[in-house]
Amino acid sequence: MGGKNKQRTKGNLRPSNSGRAAELLAKEQGTVPGFIGFGTFQSDLGYVPAVQGAEEIDSLVDSDFRMVLRKLSKKDVTTKLKAMQEFGTMCTERDTEIVKGVLPYWPRIFCKISLDHDRRVREATQQAFEKLILKVKKHLAPYLKSLMGYWLIAQCDTYPPAASAAKDAFEAAFPPSKQPEAIAFCKDEITGVLQDHLIKETPDSLSDPQTVPEEEREAKFYRVVTCSLLALKKLLCLLPDNELDSLEEKFKSLLSQNKFWKYGKHSIPQIRSAYFELVSALCQRIPQLMKDEASKVLQKPPKSSLKSNKRKVGKVRFADETSASAGESEAWVSSGGESSEGRASVAEPPAPPDCSDLSPLRKKPLGDLVCRLAEMSINHVNDQKSEQHLRFLSTLLNSFSSTQVFKMLLGDEKHRIIKSKPLKIAKLVQKNPAVQFLYQKLIGWLNEDQRRDTGFLVDILYSALRCCDDDQERKDVLDDLTEVDLKWNSVLRVIEKACSSSGKHALVVSWLKGDVLGEKLVTLADHLCNEDLESTVTSEPYFSERWTLLSLVLSQHIENDYLIGEVYVERVLVKLNETLSKVKKLSEAENNDSSVSLICNVAYDCFSSATGCLPVPSSEDLLLTLFQLCAQSKEETHLPDFLVCKLKKTWLSGVDLLVRQAGRAGRQSAFLRLSALWLKDQVQSSSLDIKSLQGLLSAVDDLLSKLLESEDASLLGVYIGSVMPDNSEWEKMRQALPMQWLHRPLLEGRLSLNYEYFKTDFKEQDTKKLPSHLCTSALLSKMILVALKKEIVLENNELEKITAELLYSLQWCEELDSPPAFLTGFCAMLEKMEITFDNLRGLGDTSGLLHLLFNRSMEHGTLWSLIIAKLILSESISSEEVKQHYRRKEGFFPLTEGSMHTIQSLCPFLSKEDKKEFIAQCIPALLGWTKEDLCSTNGGFGHLAIFNSCLQTRSIDDGELLHGVLKILMCWKRDHEDIFLFSCNLSEVSPEILGVNIEIMRFLSLFLSCCSSPLAESEWDFIMCSMLAWLETTCENHALCSVPLVQLFACVSCDLACELSAFFDSTTLDTVGNLSANLISEWKEFFSQGIHSLLLPLLVTVTGESRDTSETSFQNAMLKPMCETLTYIPKDQLLGHRLPSRLVAGQRTNLPEHLQTLLNTLAPLLLFRARPVQIAVYHMLYKLMPELPQYDQDNLKSDGDEEEEPALSPPAALMSLLRSQEDLLESILGCVPVGQIVTIKPLSEDFCCVLGYLLTWKLILTFFKASSSQLRALYSMYLRKTKSLSKLLYHLFRLMPENPTCAGMAPELANKEPKTFFTEELQLSIREMTTLPYHIPHLACSVYHMTLKDLPAMVRLWWNSSEKRVFNIVDRFTSKYVSSVLSFQEISSVQTSTQLFNGMTVKARAATREVMATYTIEDIVIELVIQLPPNYPLGCIAVESGRRVGVAVQQWRNWMLQLSTYLTHQNGSIMEGLALWKNNVDKRFEGVEDCMICFSVIHGFNYSLPKKACRTCKKKFHSACLYKWFTSSNKSTCPLCRETFF
Repeated sequence: MGGKNKQRTKGNLRPSNSGRAAELLAKEQGTVPGFIGFGTFQSDLGYVPAVQGAEEIDSLVDSDFRMVLRKLSKKDVTTKLKAMQEFGTMCTERDTEIVKGVLPYWPRIFCKISLDHDRRVREATQQAFEKLILKVKKHLAPYLKSLMGYWLIAQCDTYPPAASAAKDAFEAAFPPSKQPEAIAFCKDEITGVLQDHLIKETPDSLSDPQTVPEEEREAKFYRVVTCSLLALKKLLCLLPDNELDSLEEKFKSLLSQNKFWKYGKHSIPQIRSAYFELVSALCQRIPQLMKDEASKVLQKPPKSSLKSNKRKVGKVRFADETSASAGESEAWVSSGGESSEGRASVAEPPAPPDCSDLSPLRKKPLGDLVCRLAEMSINHVNDQKSEQHLRFLSTLLNSFSSTQVFKMLLGDEKHRIIKSKPLKIAKLVQKNPAVQFLYQKLIGWLNEDQRRDTGFLVDILYSALRCCDDDQERKDVLDDLTEVDLKWNSVLRVIEKACSSSGKHALVVSWLKGDVLGEKLVTLADHLCNEDLESTVTSEPYFSERWTLLSLVLSQHIENDYLIGEVYVERVLVKLNETLSKVKKLSEAENNDSSVSLICNVAYDCFSSATGCLPVPSSEDLLLTLFQLCAQSKEETHLPDFLVCKLKKTWLSGVDLLVRQAGRAGRQSAFLRLSALWLKDQVQSSSLDIKSLQGLLSAVDDLLSKLLESEDASLLGVYIGSVMPDNSEWEKMRQALPMQWLHRPLLEGRLSLNYEYFKTDFKEQDTKKLPSHLCTSALLSKMILVALKKEIVLENNELEKITAELLYSLQWCEELDSPPAFLTGFCAMLEKMEITFDNLRGLGDTSGLLHLLFNRSMEHGTLWSLIIAKLILSESISSEEVKQHYRRKEGFFPLTEGSMHTIQSLCPFLSKEDKKEFIAQCIPALLGWTKEDLCSTNGGFGHLAIFNSCLQTRSIDDGELLHGVLKILMCWKRDHEDIFLFSCNLSEVSPEILGVNIEIMRFLSLFLSCCSSPLAESEWDFIMCSMLAWLETTCENHALCSVPLVQLFACVSCDLACELSAFFDSTTLDTVGNLSANLISEWKEFFSQGIHSLLLPLLVTVTGESRDTSETSFQNAMLKPMCETLTYIPKDQLLGHRLPSRLVAGQRTNLPEHLQTLLNTLAPLLLFRARPVQIAVYHMLYKLMPELPQYDQDNLKSDGDEEEEPALSPPAALMSLLRSQEDLLESILGCVPVGQIVTIKPLSEDFCCVLGYLLTWKLILTFFKASSSQLRALYSMYLRKTKSLSKLLYHLFRLMPENPTCAGMAPELANKEPKTFFTEELQLSIREMTTLPYHIPHLACSVYHMTLKDLPAMVRLWWNSSEKRVFNIVDRFTSKYVSSVLSFQEISSVQTSTQLFNGMTVKARAATREVMATYTIEDIVIELVIQLPPNYPLGCIAVESGRRVGVAVQQWRNWMLQLSTYLTHQNGSIMEGLALWKNNVDKRFEGVEDCMICFSVIHGFNYSLPKKACRTCKKKFHSACLYKWFTSSNKSTCPLCRETFF
């Protein structure tokens, strides 16, 4: 073999001689099943396959794996343990192909190390094996036969964690259904391994006597024998019956060995226990083979063995008990038997085979054996409290129950008199030893608290019952035990045993059906439900077993019948139902989820198991309660989500049962009937919010899905019919809908009314509750959608009716102005759940829907009429389809409210011919009415309303017709002047008269906009005088505006005033000729003055009463026409206002009192929470702004004596308002980074704040632009000091859009610039709502444009001082979108300027963005070129030299610098900068000396001359320059001569 220290040849890859020998044998013989190479223990390795091609396999094994495998062969326990753990980790982490290379080596290692003495190594081995299995999976198959024997031994390991790990690995490899097949595949190899361990092995053959101590060798041997016996038992239990015959010879060989039978007398209890378990299994699985060995099976154990058992049994744990502590030391039982391991078991006599299998045997010896075994067992039980012997006794009695055995079990014990027992029980006890044993022994064992498993004791109970003479005796015994002795867990076990065996059920059937058990269970149900509701902390085992018992008796069926009497099933279900009903009433704090959960378990078992028999009536009541709990909102039931899911699963199982039986049931389901009524009540009670309705619809969807599974196709249709309200119920729900929906149609003129509808508003407490009509229509729409998807045909036109009601609900929601959040949420929910008209129409036949809608519109009008218009508008139906219903115009007359509303809704879609036909019916009807008829629907009111609706579509251009109607109205005034509400108290006026006045005013407004022919003077007088009189009525009755028709009257009267104002405001020289001579002057001097003298005070009054009412509310509907009318107020009328004086104490102002009052009154309204008011106030103040700077100019003081930079505030009313707005804007936009765009929701509170802020700035900038250069300098200094402009600019870059291109405009030609918010003028319209989303962005761009144009120097200063990120954002945006616009406007203003300079000419070049100025005086010529930068006005304006004649170079440079300074630092246009520069040069030539600080005659900021002279050097300086010199130098000396300046 070579010396130990011999040097191997480098690169020598040849294996050793032994390796080559193995390879040679493999090549010659193909496979070598028994060859194992050179091992230490032949018994360990006799079943490891030979290694073929060692070189090839070795090359396949990863080097890391080779290292680990070498470590596993070491003797040190710690090394092996760590190596095995490392092996498991590598199996998990390495690739499958690498791990597969280990498989040829694994069987040899596993078979050896799985028997290791150290239990930790064995456990780690099985854990690593599982990881190997999970990685290689099916590739383990070729090695199974080598592994399976040892794998089965490992699963029976006496160390529970190791056994558990082996079982886990086995289950990872084979699912339960495949395990018998795997065992059968390897059965021969397994049997061979186990027989060798039992017959051939010794302590010395299993372990090396030279290295392993004797005690350790014996412990390992005893453990291997024990495990092998148990593994053989496991093999018998797992093998299929058809595989046992093939192993008969192997078992004969085993049973022929005396060594095997000696294990029954072994001194080690664990081995005896395993032996008896194996023998018991052999008797059960191969009884024929065991008959031949009957004498050995039935041999009597020697007394010495029994005595030994008695001495040792106290220190031995049972086979089915786990060790008390996993960390207990593993010390194997030595010959003295003083210690044991976790899986050790007591010596247990085997259960003999059945009598039928032992027929050849003599009965007496068998009986004697049974008695002896029973006696031995009861002795152990009595003396040692051995549970294992008690279990064996149970098995023995199960096969051999007789009075003789029970008599022997009682032994010498005297019969104890059982007190307090009925006479018949006492007699039974005396007569029957089995009953006596039951009362004296068994009951005590059953009632032991520490005993968990009582199944084997219940088996003894059944064995005793078999010894009773008849069923009555058994019933008497069980009744007595139920009432007094048995605990509930024992009753549960008794009933479970009865369910598992028909024989046992037959023994106790009379007891199960009896009254005693039934009443006891009813009491138990009551106790459990009440106890669980009241208790917050319960003993889990205590309650769970009792709930399990209830579930068992309700769910188990024998031959389609309940276990207990049906009457008691009914009563128990009633108790459960009562408990669930209480849960609905409990608060969240009081509710206990466990009771609901446990009842769900019971109910689910009850429903899911009831396959053959119909449920009792109370089960349907319980099902209804479960459904209700699941369908109601969490706010009502206070149940968590997991419990709601459990409830759903439970009631669905019950409905599933009902559906399966629907075809066979002879009666209508009470659940379906009652649930339909409950659903109907829920949706009609107006108590549901969105979440509640969603939950209800979800539950109904689940229910209907189950109903669709029924064989009875009509079931779903009948159910929908049960929920469907009748016509009166529908009408009641429609009338209960709040009437706010009417506001918009009335204001927009789509509908007309001449009665006061009931005023209902959403009450505070109802703001989350949906109206019943919405809930009902949503529920039924959901139901018919489910039905339509399954093509179920509905009866009685239910589809059309439900669809019509859904449209009614949706139209009601749509007509509301600013609907509450819960209503918008309702509509969104319908969309999400696909409950839409399109889906209903697409799935079903709705051909009759339009006929139904038209009939209802003609009958009721209102929303039904608007629904038809909406369907036409949305192209859901065509106008041609509708035309079929109104071919005969006569059918609409005489007019009713329904026919009037129908015509009004159809008007926008009627052809000219159809409209003319309707008008032809109306015009004659306007003539010759009495006063009462004028105000009726079928009189003047109704026909004029229809005429107005036709006129509103702008399709009537018949001037003669319009003048004719106007003359009719003038006749009405002449004949019935008292119906015209001129300057009267509206509280005493009937709704009919209000209605006709509204229609007259509406006609006059439409007349002015539609009629192009001139009006006679009498017609103008009628219109204008009526307008002013109605407006006076409005102003006098504004307190009544909460009454809808009065509010509508006010709106249309302001509309008429607005139309007249717009008409006269738009008159031009071309159109003025069509008006009468005095009309214009009358309008300006009387009517216009009258309108605004009424409306301006009314605006102040209305806004003072409600400061935060939304413009979309009906109460503020009058604001739009009133404010739009005020935008036309002339400036002179505004200045001549008659508002009460409003002055603020301490307010610094140069304005006269009437102007300051106007500012103080109107300016705060820029913060009013209604857009019309803000815009109207802006328009009025905008007209005032150019008038205000003059008052500051007149009061401007000389700043010659001032020692600091002067500043002057813009109008104080605006600046104080601005400070308030800045705080609001900071809260809205302050946290947003500059450059991140904020989208303001239109008409929100934030919208009004931002709108007011931007409008205020537009006014300030307008005021600034109207000021002189000197005033602008003072105002800009004030803005600079307050930092207001800086705040504005930051906010603008949060509000201006990234791309300010105008949306919705027609695409421009390719060579033209696109229109942007900077190129298009912002139209601040009050009524235009379509552009609202762009209102704030466009306004922000407009303000930025004005700021750059009018305050360029201040913006430039802010830009230069901003941080780099903001600097780049501003520069990029301005250069891209604004600079080109401003440059073009600046150049254009120079080109079109009419300003003349004496001695200076100015020209502009648009292409190069240049302005050229030429200054001439005598012989001196100065030419300067001003170049605008690309990012104008942010960048500096460049001043370049042109021609220079007669000017010194130094002076020339000074003047260029001065012009550059003026253009950079003055807030004005280029022309203004040039004018300032020219003035400076003129002064220089006039002899005025420069200021020796700034070297300029005119101050670059405040435009003052040098006036402060030094007394020493006589030089003059600007006051502002001196102030800056003194403060910066901290000296008071003259800058020139350095003497003290006085």
